[in-house]
Amino acid sequence: MQSPFGLAHLWSQGDFVTRAVALLLLAMSLASWVVILVKALDLRRHAAQARRTEAFWHAGNLAEGLERLGTEPGNEFHALAVAGRDATDHRSAQPQLHDSLDVSDWVTRCLRNSIDEATARLQAGLAVLASVGSTAPFVGLFGTVWGIYHALLSIGASGEATIDKVAGPVGEALVMTALGLAVAIPAVLGYNALVRGNKGIVMKLNRFAHDLHAYYVTGARVAAGGPKVVPLKKGA
Repeated sequence: MQSPFGLAHLWSQGDFVTRAVALLLLAMSLASWVVILVKALDLRRHAAQARRTEAFWHAGNLAEGLERLGTEPGNEFHALAVAGRDATDHRSAQPQLHDSLDVSDWVTRCLRNSIDEATARLQAGLAVLASVGSTAPFVGLFGTVWGIYHALLSIGASGEATIDKVAGPVGEALVMTALGLAVAIPAVLGYNALVRGNKGIVMKLNRFAHDLHAYYVTGARVAAGGPKVVPLKKGA
């Protein structure tokens, strides 16, 4: 026998608006968790790719270094190195309009474009979490208001306004607000965590781009401790 209280009773006794709100909250929750899990796995993959950048500088040549970065799809560090290489090759291929820029400015522009594209890909999906986190509580509140309104109508029609007749329907309606908060809180926490992780990856991309710029312009990497440059290792 179905309990006269609880979510099952709320679903069975609710009208189409109540059910639509519940389904909308469920869809928002599923969407936010999918984004959180997918983007978290992406951040873990990018972090592993960032650790390969030091191996790049110990390669014997550029081709070997690119191979050490990894060639799997979505490797932003490999794409950044390729963008710098292509910019250098294209700049010296034949006279074009961009020849009014020196090599340093041209490589900087291409590396910056690559970082901007990587940043856009890292941020893809975060709008879903921001939207869910900001709207889910109000969706749940709307379900609560609607449920209380219909509960009061049914209580008024029955003519019985005792506490046991009021507490059940109103309490069930208040569950919608709790569901809205349960959907919004993970979305907000996930959004903040992913934004922080993305900032870390972008910082590593910028650091790698700085070294790449020095290498493509001067043929050597700028050392971390000063202005001197360190050539790529010639051995394996």
